[in-house]
Amino acid sequence: MKIFLDTAIVSEIKEAWELGIIDGVTTNPSLIMKSGRNLQDTLTEITNIVDDCVSGEVISLDTEGMIKEAYELMKISSKIVIKVPMTKNGLKAVRILSKENIRTNVTLVFSANQALLAAKAGATFVSPFLGRLDDIGHESLILIEDIKQIFDNYSYKTQIICASIRSPLHVMNCAKIGADIATVPFKTLMDMFNHPLTDNGIERFLKDYEKSTK
Repeated sequence: MKIFLDTAIVSEIKEAWELGIIDGVTTNPSLIMKSGRNLQDTLTEITNIVDDCVSGEVISLDTEGMIKEAYELMKISSKIVIKVPMTKNGLKAVRILSKENIRTNVTLVFSANQALLAAKAGATFVSPFLGRLDDIGHESLILIEDIKQIFDNYSYKTQIICASIRSPLHVMNCAKIGADIATVPFKTLMDMFNHPLTDNGIERFLKDYEKSTK
């Protein structure tokens, strides 16, 4: 499973990229705002760090506006993936962009039916949101299982990005199900490194080494 970093903070992206553990980056207007920088400068710098797959989101609600924004985003880098909301107008834009071989990521997906429609429209990626479904008492992982089964049944090439990840457990379960990608906040990614037995083991090895050198 590929891992994307869900952030617009360049220092976090640099650190994760240097570790060799991420394959791409997802951003959205909220993350860009939190970074305190403008859209174009942020995406330009991110695309100079990672090899591929940097999702930049459109904010227009009409198809024409989405297409116009997509063309502007593509001027930044061919690494950009156009992030489009799961709406009728969004899928119209996906259809148009897919015919031009422009990659798209349909976001705010909360049902298997939505994922199916996005795949039929030609989406490169769909982003079902786990955490937000869990928040309202739904079993988010069942959604990932359903989407994967549907895509496998009909050999759709659309890839599943598990989004709204809240914990390392989310990541592990998405990997077990067979999702293509998980996009993970920086803190969650760092938490994946940790286990108390690893820390205890290192501490014990160091103590034993100190004893052996006395």
